[in-house]
Amino acid sequence: MGRVGEGAMRAVVQRVARASVTVDGAVVSSIENGLLVLLGIEDADGSEDIEWLSRKITNLRIFNDADGVMNRSLLEVNGDTIVVSQFTLHAATKKGNRPSYIKAAKPDRAIPLYGQFIQKLEACLGKKVGTGVFGADMKVELVNDGPVTIVIDTKRKE
Repeated sequence: MGRVGEGAMRAVVQRVARASVTVDGAVVSSIENGLLVLLGIEDADGSEDIEWLSRKITNLRIFNDADGVMNRSLLEVNGDTIVVSQFTLHAATKKGNRPSYIKAAKPDRAIPLYGQFIQKLEACLGKKVGTGVFGADMKVELVNDGPVTIVIDTKRKE
């Protein structure tokens, strides 16, 4: 699947000392040292977005080296990852005070892309990636390390 239109997969990448996702009182994912990724998907997103974003996240040099300089990637520190689907990353707030989520992909489109993204990220990292539960009321806890938070948009590539 390639690009259908002018969509953009969005990710909020947070370097964490620890993070967890709880659904209905049960912890479904938990990590130490790594990344918590909040992922927003649009209808027009496709395999190009998945490829680019998974490589970018895997290789971002945002972990400290021996000198305390952010110079090491998730791969280099053998960090863990949790990816949580978050349609609210595509909120449109231009008009009024109630955000519109019209750009966010509907579940029939978003769920397969979310799954493909997880698979690609696991392949890049060579290990399992924790997830949330798509569409569930999740409680996401994290200790942001740094803090380091980076917003990535596959359309703008910034």
